[in-house]
Order: sequence, then C-alpha cells, then structure tokens
Amino acid sequence: MKLSQTIELMNSSDYKDRFKAEYYQTKIRYDKLHKMIVKYEAGTLNFTPSSSLELLKKQKSFMGSYINSLEIRAEIEGINLFESEK
Repeated sequence: MKLSQTIELMNSSDYKDRFKAEYYQTKIRYDKLHKMIVKYEAGTLNFTPSSSLELLKKQKSFMGSYINSLEIRAEIEGINLFESEK
C-alpha cells in the first residue's frame, strides 16, 4: 500500500476508516524508516542522513510503540486493520 491509497480513508466520515488510514500511514512510514536504517547500518544507503543513526532508531522505536498501541485499540474496538482476515 502507498500513502496515496489512504486518502479516501482519511477523508471518510467514519472514524474507523480514519483510524485505519492513520494506522496504514504510520506503518508505511515505519517500514520505510526500517529499510533505511538497515541500509544505513549495512553501509549501502545511497545518501548520508542529516540525523544520527541513534536518533533514527529512537524514532523507529517510538513509531513501533505507537503502531502497537493502535493495534491493541483496534482489537478492543473491533476495527479490522487486516482486510484479508475478514
């Protein structure tokens, strides 16, 4: 999924759709940051980030905790974040 594919959900009047969009957007960004960190540590990143590896890892950690919180809340509120599990 791409960020652009979350626009319709983000603009929905249904809070569950907006919740899904927030989750998907965060997950997309988390996954991209993870890939960048892996390349950074492997020495294969094709640019030099302005931020330190330590700061990027800290950001990833906070994002991971936020994703976990969203997943728990979705479970409590009966929001299916994984459409293939219907």
